[in-house]
Formats: sequence, structure tokens, C-alpha cells
Amino acid sequence: MFGAPAASRYDPFARLLHWLVVLLLIAQYIVAWTMPGIHRGTKPVGLIVVHLDLGAFIIAVMIVRVLWRIVRKEPGPAEGTPLTRGIAYLTHGLLYLLLIVQPVLGWVNASSRGWQVTLFGANLPSLAPTGSALGHALGDAHRLLAWVMLVLIGLHVAAALYHHFLLRDGVLRRMA
Repeated sequence: MFGAPAASRYDPFARLLHWLVVLLLIAQYIVAWTMPGIHRGTKPVGLIVVHLDLGAFIIAVMIVRVLWRIVRKEPGPAEGTPLTRGIAYLTHGLLYLLLIVQPVLGWVNASSRGWQVTLFGANLPSLAPTGSALGHALGDAHRLLAWVMLVLIGLHVAAALYHHFLLRDGVLRRMA
């Protein structure tokens, strides 16, 4: 069968949140790769502010997404072996975790630099004191986890394409 039955699709709001996160991540990675390097004394201007704002927005969307997933029944697991379903479950869980932890680590790092993080113009609380060694160390973890998340995203996309083009089982259409 090509295409999932309507009952096995995610609801429209869940799909909207998924694709909004995709767009935010594309924008965030583009900004991260093009913004100036951050060093001691760097001021939060230009693309750095955009990066901070996108991170805060990603956290907000992910909180809504997690809450929506809790209150709404999602489609049952895709067909497959217990191993492939387990890998899918683990990959999705790690993506959800990183999509919250990653921007929080950036927020802690920004706080340790004395930078203000905002969401829709509202100042968010500082998560670390200015000059915090832990905050600076978490900035290093933030950079490393960006690559880990990119690998997981690559696995997620590759699996979706595998299901769509090789297995032709409609898994990709659940989120389309």
C-alpha cells in the first residue's frame, strides 16, 4: 500500500508543530553557521540575537509540542521489526530531548556571558550568573550537541525516505 490511512496520520496541529520546528531548525543552523564567532567580549548583536531568539522560540514550540503529545493520542507505531521500532522510538526520544536541552544549554551560556534572552520581546530569566564557568562549559556542550542533533536529524530524514521510497508503507505521509 502506498500512503497511510487517514486514521494513522498525526493530527493537523501536531503536523504543524513538526514542520514549524523543521523550519526553525533550518533557520537556526543557517544563522549558527553564518553568525560571527563568539569569544570573550563578544556583544550580542545581529545574527547572535537572531540565534538567541530562534533558540527561545524553539523551546516554546517544543514545550507546546510535548504538551500536545501528552494530551493527544498519536498514531500507533509504524509496522516493522521490534528492533526498527525501538530505533525509531529512541531516535524520536533523543530528538525531543535535544530540541529542548540544546537551546536551554545555549540560554545558560548566553546568561553566563551576561546576554539577555528574549521571547517575543519579553525578557527571559537568566539561567546562570554572569561569568559562570559552568555556563561557559555548557556552551561547549551546546556546540557539540548541535552536531549530534544534526546526525539524528539525518537519521530521521533517511528513515522517512527509506520508508517512503523503498518500503512504500506510508510512514512519511503520517506527518505530511
